[in-house]
Amino acid sequence: MKTFRTRLIIILMSLIGISMLAAGLTMAQVYRGSHIRALEENMMREINLLENTFPFQATDTAGASDYYSSKARELEKLIDSRVTFILLDGKVIGDSEMSPDLMDNHLTRKEIVSAANGATGSAIRYSDSVREKMLYIAHEVKSENGFVGYIRLSMSLEAVGEELTKGWMLMAGGLLILFLAAALVSYRVAAGLTKPLEHITLVANRISGLDYDARVDLDRSDEIGQLGQAINGMADSLQQQLKQIHDNEDLMQSVLANMTGGLLMVDSDGTVVLINRAAEQILHMKDDQIVGKTYNALKRNYEFMKFVEEGVNLKEYIQEERHVYDPEELILQFDGVPMFEDQGGYRGMLFLLQDVTDIRRLEAMRSEFVANVSHELKTPIAAVKGFAETLLAGGVDDEETKRSFLQIIYDEGDRLNRLIGDILELSKIESKRAPLEYVPVNLKELFDSINEVLLPVASKKSIQMHQGIKEHLYIEGDEDRLRQIFMNLLSNAISYTLEGGRVKVEAEIVNIGEEDEKVLISVKDTGMGIPKKDLPRIFERFYRVDKARSRSSGGTGLGLSIVKHLVELHHGTIRVESKVGEGSAFTVELPIMHTLD
Repeated sequence: MKTFRTRLIIILMSLIGISMLAAGLTMAQVYRGSHIRALEENMMREINLLENTFPFQATDTAGASDYYSSKARELEKLIDSRVTFILLDGKVIGDSEMSPDLMDNHLTRKEIVSAANGATGSAIRYSDSVREKMLYIAHEVKSENGFVGYIRLSMSLEAVGEELTKGWMLMAGGLLILFLAAALVSYRVAAGLTKPLEHITLVANRISGLDYDARVDLDRSDEIGQLGQAINGMADSLQQQLKQIHDNEDLMQSVLANMTGGLLMVDSDGTVVLINRAAEQILHMKDDQIVGKTYNALKRNYEFMKFVEEGVNLKEYIQEERHVYDPEELILQFDGVPMFEDQGGYRGMLFLLQDVTDIRRLEAMRSEFVANVSHELKTPIAAVKGFAETLLAGGVDDEETKRSFLQIIYDEGDRLNRLIGDILELSKIESKRAPLEYVPVNLKELFDSINEVLLPVASKKSIQMHQGIKEHLYIEGDEDRLRQIFMNLLSNAISYTLEGGRVKVEAEIVNIGEEDEKVLISVKDTGMGIPKKDLPRIFERFYRVDKARSRSSGGTGLGLSIVKHLVELHHGTIRVESKVGEGSAFTVELPIMHTLD
C-alpha cells in the first residue's frame, strides 16, 4: 500500500508539474508576444511623431545622406532605437549606426515590402550588420519638403530577452512555491486516500487469517467508508456462518462421540475419512492408525475388513452379523450404507458397527427362560392332570390312596402357585415397576423376625441357628425387600444343610467414617456345598445345582435370581464362596446410606 501511495503521489506531482510547465511556457509566450506588440505600437507612435515633426529635406541634393544620417544618430539617442531612412527604391539615405553607402538595398526587406502596401511593416530577424536579433518597424512617409520613402525603427531583442528572463525567474519562483504547495496538498490527498485503504487492507488480511473479530473503524460516508462498511458486513456474516459451522461441527462430534454404535466412513477412493469412539473401541484401533489410510489398514479385524471390501465393491446397502474373536467372542452386526450426492455422484460408504452380543445373549436367555417356564409349568400341571384323571375315572377305591392323590394334587398346585408368583415377582423387579421405599432398618430386629419364622423348619432338621449382629446396627433400605433377600438366603441354607448342621449370620461395617461406608452381611452354612463349575451360574433363572433335590424341596429355581436383582436395586453386590461337602457362604455388601439420584 505504501508503494501505491508513492506511485499516486508521483502521478499527482507529475500531472501538476506538467500542468505548471505548460502554463509557464504558455505564459512566457503570451508575455513575449504582448511585450513585442507593445514595442511595435510604441515604435509606430514614434514613427508617426517623426512623420509630423521631423524637418525633412530634399533627398536629391548634395549632403542629403549626411543630413539624414546625422539626424538619425540624434534620434537614436532620444528614442533608444536605431533609425533608418529609406527611399522608395530601397536605397538607404540615412542610418544611425552605419554609413548608407555600406548598406544593401532594402527594397526586399520584409518590413519594407509590408510598408509598401500602405500598412505598417514589421519583422523580426537576425541583423548581419549589428549581429543581433532585431525588431523592425517601417512606415511609408511622404513629406512636402521633398522626402518620399520609409522611416524604419529597429530595436535589439536582447532587452526583450532580459525582460523575459526576469519574468521567467519570477514565474519559476512562483511556480516552485506553487509546486511545493501542490506537493503538500497532493501528499495530504494521497494519504487521505491510502491510509483508509491501508487500514481496510490490514483488516481484510486479518480476516483472511481467520481473525473474524477484526473490523474496519472508519467514520466517513464516502465510497471508502462504504467499502469499510461492506468489509465489516462481510466479517459479520463470515463470523456468524463460522459460528454456525462450529456449532454444527461440535454437535456432530458430540453425536459421533456419544453414539453407542461404531461409525466408519470410507470415501470413493477407499480411504477411511472418519471413525468415532465406539468404532475405535470395537475395532481396538485409534483414529491416527486408520484415518487417511485405505480400508486395508483394518486387516487386524479381518472379518470387518472383508465386509468393508464387499460394500466398497458393491456400492449398495448390505447387512450382516458375524462372530469375531478379539480376544473374546463377540457378535457384531455390520451395516454398509452407500452415500450419494443429490446429483447422483457416489461419495463413499458409511459403515455401522453394533455389538449385539448382549442382545443375542438376552434373546437366548429369554428363549431359555420361556423354555424353562414351560417345562416348570408342565411338570406340576401334568401331575395334577394325571392324578385328577385317575380319581375321576374311579380307579381308586382306597380312601387312603385317594387322600394321597389329593395331597399330591394340592402340593403340585401350591408349587405351581409359588412358581407363578416368583415369575411375576421377578418380572416386576426386572422392569423396575416396584420402586424401593428407603427407611432406616435395624438389622438385628430384621434377622430376629426372620429367625422366628424359619426356626421351626430348622428345628425339624436339628439345625443350629447363630446370629452375630450387633445391637443398634442400622442401614437404609426397603425393609420388605431386605427381608425377602435374607429370607431366601436363609431358607436355602436350611434346605441344603443336612440334619445337625449349622447356619450362621454375621454383619460387619467396612470403610468406617468414609463416604462409601458399607455393611457386609454373610450367611454361612455347613451344607452340601456347590461345585465350582456351577458357581458362575447359580444366580441364573431356573438354574439348579441338584435338580431332583431342588424340586423335592419345593424350590422354583428363581430365588437366587430374585435375590441378585434386589441386592442390585439397593446398589449392592452379592458373591458366593463354597466347597463341596463343607458348606457355602453368601456375602451381601450394601451401602449404609443411599444418596438421592
